[in-house]
Amino acid sequence: MEIKRKGGRAYDEIRELKITKNFLKFAKGSCLIELGDTKVICAVNYEDKVPQWLKDTGNGWITAEYSLLPSATTERIQRSTILSGRTQEIQRMIGRSLRGIVDLKRIGERTFWIDCDVIQADGGTRIASVIGGFVALVECFNKMKNLGLIRVPVLKDYIGAISVGIVQGNLLLDLDYSEDSLASVDMNIVMTGNGEFIEIQGTAEGYPFTKKQLEQLLSLAEKGIKKIIEIEKEVLKDEIMFLLGD
Repeated sequence: MEIKRKGGRAYDEIRELKITKNFLKFAKGSCLIELGDTKVICAVNYEDKVPQWLKDTGNGWITAEYSLLPSATTERIQRSTILSGRTQEIQRMIGRSLRGIVDLKRIGERTFWIDCDVIQADGGTRIASVIGGFVALVECFNKMKNLGLIRVPVLKDYIGAISVGIVQGNLLLDLDYSEDSLASVDMNIVMTGNGEFIEIQGTAEGYPFTKKQLEQLLSLAEKGIKKIIEIEKEVLKDEIMFLLGD
């Protein structure tokens, strides 16, 4: 059964992606990312020290914090100082993803904090956080370069992320909440601009999926990520060339 998607989207079409750079006044780098009706504020700050286990290694560190604001969903989310398992998993995913495209030796012994605050959630919040975190990190690195704090390229590549899934037998790209809640297979994929994988999260609910379906989902994700990286290149064209060494 073919599904009618919100806005008439094709099965292999991402939602409208909007990125507003320098969204916050005081963060070292920031953006508002809007992926359909999902909206996330991403901010980057840093400190000139690293976790104890990295001290005197010459390596820097990138870590993330993620939260859903109380009115981000249809029902108010209670503020809590105790992190849920889901929140911890998402934070680790964001951190791993961004560490995957940064030369940690070249950023020096500094810790970069990526704060991702979801102000409106309609599916794909972790995906939006990875994309927004990357944009905000580029903004931060560029400001540091202009101050003479970064003198060599520190980025290995672009990064993109997207969700894919199977909903009522249909393979879909970039699931919104209504689709995600019905999905029998749900995956989150993170890839570099060169097409290499950083993260593959996938699970089946109700019945398993085949190797052929997995390959189809990965191909669908790659198509969506290529589109996202095209948008990133346009948004970041004035800041990123030195950071990549181009």
